[in-house]
Amino acid sequence: MDKKKPIPIEDLLPIFDGITDGVFIDDADGICQWCNDACEEMYNVDFDEIVGRSVDDLEKSGIFSPSVTKRVLEEHRELTIIHENRHGRRLITTGTPIFAPMTGENWLRAGGKYKREISMVITTSRDITHISVSPEGIPAPTSALLKAGNLKDIKDVDLDQTDLISDSEAMKHVVELTRRLASVNTTVLITGESGVGKGLVARTLHDEGNRWKGPFVTVNCGAIPENLIESELFGYVAGAFTGSRAGGKKGFFEAAQGGTIFLDEISELPLNLQVKLLQVIQERQITPVGATKPIPVDVRIISATNRDLEQRVKEGKFREDLYYRLNVVPIYVPPLRERPDDIIPLIHRTLAKCNRDLGENKSINSDALSVLLKYPWPGNIRELQNIIERLVITTSHNVINEEDIFIFIKQAADENPVATDISLAAALEKAEKEILAQALESYGSTRAIARVLQVSQPTIVRKLNKYGLSKE
Repeated sequence: MDKKKPIPIEDLLPIFDGITDGVFIDDADGICQWCNDACEEMYNVDFDEIVGRSVDDLEKSGIFSPSVTKRVLEEHRELTIIHENRHGRRLITTGTPIFAPMTGENWLRAGGKYKREISMVITTSRDITHISVSPEGIPAPTSALLKAGNLKDIKDVDLDQTDLISDSEAMKHVVELTRRLASVNTTVLITGESGVGKGLVARTLHDEGNRWKGPFVTVNCGAIPENLIESELFGYVAGAFTGSRAGGKKGFFEAAQGGTIFLDEISELPLNLQVKLLQVIQERQITPVGATKPIPVDVRIISATNRDLEQRVKEGKFREDLYYRLNVVPIYVPPLRERPDDIIPLIHRTLAKCNRDLGENKSINSDALSVLLKYPWPGNIRELQNIIERLVITTSHNVINEEDIFIFIKQAADENPVATDISLAAALEKAEKEILAQALESYGSTRAIARVLQVSQPTIVRKLNKYGLSKE
């Protein structure tokens, strides 16, 4: 069989012009060579306005920000980002490198290494400004992709960590504030209950700011033993203490050079380290353990806590001067029970990710979603993600129903009795009564109900009596 011949790029241009996605073609120097009609409309530009200009120039002029082509050329791989055009339209853009054939000449130019040269970058953009992950808000093709978990190589950009769900007014305020602060190098203190997504806010501050090329280093201050935390944060020199590495070790601050360090659970930092952290903020330098000379650091500091730091200050457990230096701009992330509009989008996103990661194709019916909406989620987003993942793994059928939901919410409540307050108990009882009433109507006998709900028959009898339910 004859080997297929590649189609010249010129022959593909009429095809590209007929598709609805925006298409850019840039050369190996990042100079725009061509764009299709959809691209002109999507970015509100004329063909002659952009062809022949570099992506650096287009980025500076605000036509789009940031440039995916620039990153493809730097990182030598295909990648996808979410960015905005100059009119605030939100776009998901994939940049694909087209590699030149490897020859002796460009092998030498690559320094004697087998690194293929990029001849051009083709980027495709889709407008997602109005896309929601709820079934009603997603156009059919996007909804099908999410349901099937069939998104290819987009670095989790749409399903994991780079997009804050903000259908609720409370989270819209958080997202707006986060974006305003992204390119400002001031310290930020993120507060909120455990599991609300403080780490995601911190990551967004980094990714959408001017330090996105630099490292993002996360440190859980409550997870490092007190006798090790200084050397972990600031590093140490050779021979600093018994058992230290022969060549010393870089600390987290030095590892975050040029980027961001995220100090999670900052309230757990010991008082003696609080003094040193204050010095780092004021002097912008660190001194490794055993060293005599400080090292300058260019690091943005973002911290987070689920504790009341003001109260910790009053108790003498947190330095007041450090508190005010960290709390220059606070971001409060509300709990999930205060933003019910975000619950359904979060469920659909988590379900899509689990379907993709686990090779499943499961959905949740409306009755099950109704039960989930009534649940107060004491563990917030982390609990929601945990329950949805469990459901995808353990249910044998493709449609998750209210009976499945009730079992797992009950388990979650039993596993977390501290978080089970009166409102949670009331919500569980209401959901339990509704499920039992529906089961009674559908199955009739207590034995059948017990089998379906996977509990004992005496338990069903007791609960039916508790709620005054009986078969007419």
